[in-house]
Amino acid sequence: MPHPKVLSLSLVSTALLTALSSSSFAQEVQNSEQAGPMEQISIFGKRNPLNTVPGSGHQITETQLETFKYTDIMRTLSSVPGVYIQEEDGYGLRPNIGMRGTGQNRSEKVTIMEDGVIAAPAPYASSAAYYFPTSGRMESVEILKGSSTVKYGPRTTGGVINMLSRQIPEEELAGKVDIAAGQDGFGKLHGYAGGQGERVGAVVDLYRYQADGFKDINGVGGDTGFKKNDAMAKFSVRSAKDAKFEQVLEFKLKYSDETSNETYMGLTDEDFAANPYSRYSASQKDVMNTEHKQLQINHIIDFSDNITLGTTVYHNDFKRNWYKTSKVNGEKISGGGIQIASDFDRDPTSGDLEVDVKANNRAYLSQGIQTELNWYLDSHEIAFGARYHEDEMDRFQWVDTYTMGSDQVMLMTEAGTPGTDSNRIDSAEALALYVQDKINFGDFNITAGVRYEDVTTNRRDWGKENPGRNGEPGKVKDNSFSAFMPSLSATYQVNDSLLVLAGVQKGFSPASPGNSQGEEEESWNYEAGARYNSGELTSEAIFFYSDYSNMHGDCTEFAGCNDENIGDQYNAGEVDITGLELSLAYNFNSGGQVNFPVKLAYTYTSSEFGNSFESDFWGDVEKGYALPYLAENILFASAGIAGDNWELTLAARYTDDIRTEAGEGSIPSDELIEAKTIVDLSGRYFISEAQELYLTAENLFDEKYVATKIHGSSSAGKPMTVTVGYSYKF
Repeated sequence: MPHPKVLSLSLVSTALLTALSSSSFAQEVQNSEQAGPMEQISIFGKRNPLNTVPGSGHQITETQLETFKYTDIMRTLSSVPGVYIQEEDGYGLRPNIGMRGTGQNRSEKVTIMEDGVIAAPAPYASSAAYYFPTSGRMESVEILKGSSTVKYGPRTTGGVINMLSRQIPEEELAGKVDIAAGQDGFGKLHGYAGGQGERVGAVVDLYRYQADGFKDINGVGGDTGFKKNDAMAKFSVRSAKDAKFEQVLEFKLKYSDETSNETYMGLTDEDFAANPYSRYSASQKDVMNTEHKQLQINHIIDFSDNITLGTTVYHNDFKRNWYKTSKVNGEKISGGGIQIASDFDRDPTSGDLEVDVKANNRAYLSQGIQTELNWYLDSHEIAFGARYHEDEMDRFQWVDTYTMGSDQVMLMTEAGTPGTDSNRIDSAEALALYVQDKINFGDFNITAGVRYEDVTTNRRDWGKENPGRNGEPGKVKDNSFSAFMPSLSATYQVNDSLLVLAGVQKGFSPASPGNSQGEEEESWNYEAGARYNSGELTSEAIFFYSDYSNMHGDCTEFAGCNDENIGDQYNAGEVDITGLELSLAYNFNSGGQVNFPVKLAYTYTSSEFGNSFESDFWGDVEKGYALPYLAENILFASAGIAGDNWELTLAARYTDDIRTEAGEGSIPSDELIEAKTIVDLSGRYFISEAQELYLTAENLFDEKYVATKIHGSSSAGKPMTVTVGYSYKF
């Protein structure tokens, strides 16, 4: 049941919106062929140009997104240095993203936003959740790391990813239709249409994609793919031209649902070598169903040319049930269950198999109001911001039992009672305040800021014996804490092309309701580097160092934790992470009949635990061990050739050896994900200014590789997949 305070926020936020008549993270409308995003929903803009950011900033524009038309956010982000991706399902449905060594487990350590609003279903109460905005419908993606992230939280150590959805076109009517089909039953249909009148504008964006999957279930076959629908609508009203203050009020509604036949059951090394794209028959009932609803109201008011106030009210409702195998013949899949499933499929006549399938049923709420006042002076750009936020996760789970005989068909023998596996509500309330001042001294700029977070968390656990939640919960855990996070950075424009930068900030990540000590994650983060842009050349080199006094690790099934500890949070103490980010792009023969654009991005990372300890999440750790799932070297390279009405692009990404457990020295084979190089191809032919034919080949050379080792078993990355498509703009 939703927390009463969470329920009340919808009414409170509506009243505040009416009283303020303003909205946060909304931006000035830029007059161009298509309206740019409102200035406060984006990170970069006229007031904060990308090239002068006092830290590592990257923007993947709509033009760049169109090159490969990825539906997988992890492929999209592979061109950005300092960003780590850990594949899982092959389609990017369960993104695992980290920045500057934070760890990738369910993207829990980075701040993910859509249109300036935190996107995680419960970013304070349960950050490691299975929702991510549909990246294929986005108009652009912004990535910011370093000391200039003080405005964005709650997690400030690694960085922030802001995904900008379709903006309302400035034309009276504009839109696009994009259809594609490919191997393994892949299909995509994307269309949007909208326009801007004198004062009223609107856009509707519909996105559907699906696949049958690239794996085969032993014995019984069946769908191992997914179906996902995403619909969004925006409606805006601008003030009259003769109004005293210029204002924009925008309403955004979004709905999405997903059915994906995904599993946590990987393969033994022997079975992976024989057929990496097989799945055990014990996983045939595994499926996730999700539903997401969002309301976002943005309002911006310009009191003068120098003072702008923006406020956003948001409400997110997310439900999901991942129904998946948890035990085989009484053994957990993180223990001996995988081997038992393998042995059965080798000889289904050896005897019946008992399979427990857990309904990981959870409901989430995330809502709040945030506001930012921008005050622009001759040599100062001051931002005052505040956000009040509430969220919760409601776990109401059960386990069904099946029997499987020689026909390898699972038949239910016992239906579980909802609430008898996990039966609790984790919730959080948070107040965040920040102030940031950009001070200009000619070619020298200083950005100073401070962020304050005040957080209260609560866990109410009724236990497995009280599924009706009668009376008070058996276990109640409350915790509250606050933190100040100062930041300071500086840039110096050496000449028109060269800018040098340096910065320091205090990093923070809130303690979850499952943190037994209630200790927040803290770190000091340093960076220094240079940015050189001249003509067709853009480049950046940044050294970073993160000094953690306490690093968090959240127990999830993906991390292989024991059932009774899932949702708990562990403190790892001191950790040092050092790295280097390099990026370079150049367009040879720009302006000629044929252009040759190239791009490189490289990340080096070294990590080390500063103390010895034992935990269910990290295992037995000795001082000096390296972090798991963190490649030392990552390289991205792309090269293209483009004519008047065609272009061809190759993109390759190399990922070094990865250890799946903390350790040092050579990596044991059962803890090793071997280095890999994946190459993608894109070909485009422009029939006219409005029409395009395209072909993409992901994993062009059909590399067979281990994507992840969940529960000690190996899951394969997606094989070569060819897709053809057609798009029409109007």
